[in-house]
Amino acid sequence: MPDEPGGPDELGGPDGPGVSSEPAEPDEPAENISGGAAGGGVADEFAPGDGDSRAEAVVDALGERYWQKTYGGKDGFECLVRTILSQNTSDVASQPAHDDLMNRYGPAEELAETLADADRDELAETISAAGLYNRKSEVIREAARWVLDEFGSTAAFDAYVRESDPDEVRETLLSVDGVGPKTADCVLLFAGGRGGVFPVDTHVHRIARRMGLAPADADHEGVREAMEAAVPPEKCGFGHTAMIQFGREYCTARKPACLEGPEACPLYDLCDRVGIDEIDGEAVDPSEVA
Repeated sequence: MPDEPGGPDELGGPDGPGVSSEPAEPDEPAENISGGAAGGGVADEFAPGDGDSRAEAVVDALGERYWQKTYGGKDGFECLVRTILSQNTSDVASQPAHDDLMNRYGPAEELAETLADADRDELAETISAAGLYNRKSEVIREAARWVLDEFGSTAAFDAYVRESDPDEVRETLLSVDGVGPKTADCVLLFAGGRGGVFPVDTHVHRIARRMGLAPADADHEGVREAMEAAVPPEKCGFGHTAMIQFGREYCTARKPACLEGPEACPLYDLCDRVGIDEIDGEAVDPSEVA
C-alpha cells in the first residue's frame, strides 16, 4: 500500500531512509500486507463478465492475471498504523517497520493503549525502516491518544470501523492529523471489509489517468470517484490491489511496457495511453498533456 509524495497522505520532512515514490526492487512482495492466505477475512469472490464500463473490463482483465485477495478481518487500529507506516515508501521498507512495531508494542487488541504512552524516540527507532520515522512516530502516537479519547479502547475503535456507516468512518478518520483519503480508504477496505471502496495510491492514480479511466488532470479524489462510479462495489477492492501489481510489473511511471510494443502489455487494447509517446519512447504524467 505505498503512497505518493505530495499526495493527500504526505507526511513531509526527509528525516530517514526508505522513502521511495516508485519502488522497483526485484524482491517487492508479491502481495500487499493484508492479502493472500496470511491476511484478511472473507475471500472476495472474483467473477469476470461483461461489464458496463471499460474500467470494469480492466479490473476483469487484471483478475485473470493476479491473485485473489482477502478483505476485512484486520484489526482497525493496527491497519491504520500499518497504512501510516506505508506512506511515501514501499512494502519492502514498511513491512519490517510494522513487524518491529508489533513485536515491541503488541498485541493488536491493546495497541492504542500501548502506543499512547510510548516514548517517541523509542518508537521512532522502532519504525526507522519505514522512513520519515520522526514524523510517523508522532502521527502514530497522537492517533493512539485520539482513539482512546474518542472511543475508550482499541477494541471499541475496531468495532466502530467494522460496524458504523462507512461515510461516517471515512470522515472521522480524515479528521486525524496525518490521515489522508488513501489511508482512510485502506482502513475501510482491509479492516472494515467494505465494498465500493477503491483506495488510490500512486500506482492507481497514474494508471487510471494513463488508461483514460479518469480525467488526465484528476487529483487522487477525482480518480477515486471515477473508479468507484465505474466499477461494481464487489470488484473495487480487488481492482485496487490488482492495479498496484500491474503498476509494479507493467505500467511503471517512466518505462511502461507499452513502450516496448503492443505485445508487451496485456492491457494495451484497453488503454488510451495518455502521456505515452510510443514513437519517441517517452512517458510523461497524463496531467502534462491534459
